[in-house]
Amino acid sequence: MLRRIHSLPGLVLALLLTVIAVSGTILSIDPALDRATHPPIERGVSVAALAEAVASRHGSVDKIARRPTGALTVTYSDGDTKGVELVDPATGAGLGPYQPSEFTRFVTNLHRSLLVGDAGRAAGAIGAGAMLVLTASGLWLLARRLGGWRAFLQPIRGTAAQCWHGELGRFAALGLMLSSLTGLWMSAGTFGLIPESSLAEPAFTASGGPAAPVGSLAALRAVDVADLRELTLPAPEDRTDTYGLRTSAGEARIDAATGEILVFTPTPILERVQAVVVMLHTGRGAWVLGLLLGLSAACVPAFAITGAAIWWRRRTNPPRLANNVAARSADTVILVGSEGNATWGFATTLHAALTAAGHRVHIAAMSELAPVHTSAKRMLILTSTYGDGAAPASAKGFLDRFAALDAALPVAVLGFGDRTFPHFCGYAQEVSTALDRKGWPRLLPLKRVDRQSAQEFAQWGRDLGATLGLDLVLEHVAVHPKTSELELVEREDYGAAVGAPIAILRFRAPGAGAKGQTGRLPAFEPGDLVGIVPPDSPMPRFYSLASSSRDGVLEICVRLREGGFCSTFLHGLKPGGRIDAFIRENPGFRPAEGRAPLILIGAGAGIGPLAGFVRANSPGRPVHLYWGGRSPSSDFLYEHELAMHLAEKRLTTLNTAFSRTPNGGAYVQDRIAADAPRLQELIRHGAQVLVCGGRDMAQAVTHALDAVVRPLGLDLATLKSSGRYVEDVY
Repeated sequence: MLRRIHSLPGLVLALLLTVIAVSGTILSIDPALDRATHPPIERGVSVAALAEAVASRHGSVDKIARRPTGALTVTYSDGDTKGVELVDPATGAGLGPYQPSEFTRFVTNLHRSLLVGDAGRAAGAIGAGAMLVLTASGLWLLARRLGGWRAFLQPIRGTAAQCWHGELGRFAALGLMLSSLTGLWMSAGTFGLIPESSLAEPAFTASGGPAAPVGSLAALRAVDVADLRELTLPAPEDRTDTYGLRTSAGEARIDAATGEILVFTPTPILERVQAVVVMLHTGRGAWVLGLLLGLSAACVPAFAITGAAIWWRRRTNPPRLANNVAARSADTVILVGSEGNATWGFATTLHAALTAAGHRVHIAAMSELAPVHTSAKRMLILTSTYGDGAAPASAKGFLDRFAALDAALPVAVLGFGDRTFPHFCGYAQEVSTALDRKGWPRLLPLKRVDRQSAQEFAQWGRDLGATLGLDLVLEHVAVHPKTSELELVEREDYGAAVGAPIAILRFRAPGAGAKGQTGRLPAFEPGDLVGIVPPDSPMPRFYSLASSSRDGVLEICVRLREGGFCSTFLHGLKPGGRIDAFIRENPGFRPAEGRAPLILIGAGAGIGPLAGFVRANSPGRPVHLYWGGRSPSSDFLYEHELAMHLAEKRLTTLNTAFSRTPNGGAYVQDRIAADAPRLQELIRHGAQVLVCGGRDMAQAVTHALDAVVRPLGLDLATLKSSGRYVEDVY
């Protein structure tokens, strides 16, 4: 419901909001331009002195006013010549005629009323209200998607449109809410919804004596020009006329002969509030604020474009399948919960493989669950998770529909998510729990797929095939970016003596010159992923990067896996050999900004990105590396480089654990348990923990670290939600 509240006003009012925002952006520049072109009004000059200097140059002065732009102007008459001029607030010298910008006037009218009067003002008020709703609901949705308010500043993952929409939203939210709230207030005043503050001026009587020189009037000498809003001067021929002085404090009537204040009317509270609201909305008198508001408003057209792209992607119909049999005729029903259609791609691959194996398969959205689906022999549910455990778009209402079913049939649930989120596959778990409560038999236990891993999906397919008594091969090929050709220039081989070959491979763009030149390498950082498409296979395999593009090479650590198609290809690659690859950013697995300590934990080839983090560390930031291998003589990866980093203070401590040594082996979790006091002290001082390696290792490390942080009153879930415990496991 909240997502609908967020998307509908944005889609319906996109053009209106864009016009208001673009015109507001243009107007936001004016306060800065005015400050740059008009002399600043500084303290030290009295209103009396300014008025005296101005009066000496003109036959008659009607008014001295401070404009909203900050300019000081004089309205005068010299015989038959009347005019308005800019004056220097320090000397009263004339600076030329005052000529308001016609362009600014046009843009102002466009911004306030769309150039159509009261109807346009009403539309502007609707736009301000819609922007407030969009901003507030957008912040709430973003926090929910990231896993809660504690994770609000964590990296945003998703499509390019989702990332831009979220990042710009975080940047512009405060400015847009301020502009919307103040705009609503000003609109309410325009339509009389805010009562006008008017205080009756008390009666007064002027002395009627001859006018004294304006420079001698005590009441005007006591007021600084910096406090002036407007000064009206009396008619020379009328001895009963008075000076009218208006400042932020109120309005005063001053006797032209004696210089005494005859009456003072303080500025009403509502008028003071109105002045503050106008300043906050326009930036007049606060040019830095004006520019910030303008930058926020400038994001609105981008919101319209990226929001429409997100909506369209979410609403795009799922793929049409030529062999999708009717639900009543199917022996297998596949239900799909998807937010951005990626899960539909996996479901389509499963549908095709089961159909090729002779099954009659029906595929539908989870939100379309109906009693007819229970007539099949089995049900397979593939679902992603939205935000911190919510249902994705095509699964809305599934649990309510499921609760109304009476029948039961064998089922398997496959969840898709991101392990770095606190609620990894949270909705899949909720669905699985609901199935268990109603006693639906399981074909397979709940399985979670991390970051759309085609390898994990294929393994689940083999397990499902074994249950169904068939050889089920799921070769899912996700749409991936255009690849670049890279050439192997250097390799280091380890681990053959202990039966676990690992290679450090370094690639450059073909034709790159001496070491250090980047050639046509794409941009990447340590911890990002490189997708490598091996020959004769369209399915990319992903490896964590141990280098940045600034190093001039693309470096990965690859363990040879039995039956591993891509690892076998890479281990057989000789210098000069080439690969097709693309980069996938992985901003969730990077050291946080700042000087807080880093605790890096890995095993085997998982040292790759950790070594890259150490390499990129500026000397002085504490970095503590815990790493496990098999034998110090066979697979001590990066041994010499790490020793150099220790000497350079890029690495503070190195703690290794080797499982196959003559005196009895140890694992990295053993080192963590033994080093608990120091780790507790580091975590107490804000340390961030980054873990990279196999799932078994990561699970053992989780148990060991949980025992470390419990005495501090913490747990790993809390550290994860705040970005202080992140994993990249496989």
